[in-house]
Amino acid sequence: MPTTVFDQFTRRTADVTAQLAILGIPLTAPAPPPADPTPADPWASSYAASVDRSSLAWCTAVTMLADHHHTSIDRQVLAADALLRELGVCGLATLHSDLHNGAPIDYRFTRCPYCSGIGEDPTQPTCEEVGCASWLEFAGHDHLCPLCHGDDYQPQWFAEEQMTELEELLADAIEEREERASLRYRIRARLYRRTVRS
Repeated sequence: MPTTVFDQFTRRTADVTAQLAILGIPLTAPAPPPADPTPADPWASSYAASVDRSSLAWCTAVTMLADHHHTSIDRQVLAADALLRELGVCGLATLHSDLHNGAPIDYRFTRCPYCSGIGEDPTQPTCEEVGCASWLEFAGHDHLCPLCHGDDYQPQWFAEEQMTELEELLADAIEEREERASLRYRIRARLYRRTVRS
């Protein structure tokens, strides 16, 4: 039976939600306690976004955390809740970077944890959900992944391209060094001749 690329996302969500059901963890995160209104901060908000634990973003976050910390997902539930409540889906990019010691992630060489390298938003949202301009709705355009922003994951091709670029830079550096070396030799030879004559 042929499967599509998008079946892996359904499988990921199904696996995590099945584990949550076995552990008795609800699929909707409870709302955090309301914050005390601070009269000193007029901009303070008590709004707390609800977190759907059956969403692909949440399942990806909890899987990434569990894999990184070598724990079961029940120990990472609250961390995934906090991440998505505070930063939303784009918080997965921050999490991915943090798990790599804060280094920037080049998604051309590292597979995106959310879309698995396809470059499109795996939830296949409609233009209305994303907020596209009205004239784009009929253009049949793709909705890029919010993490990798559509970077083309092809490490073999990009590595070859990068090696070619590095070889060119190395050749330029060698040529420049030889030019400098010949200039130093000429200067040294002139100075030596002057000291010998005097």
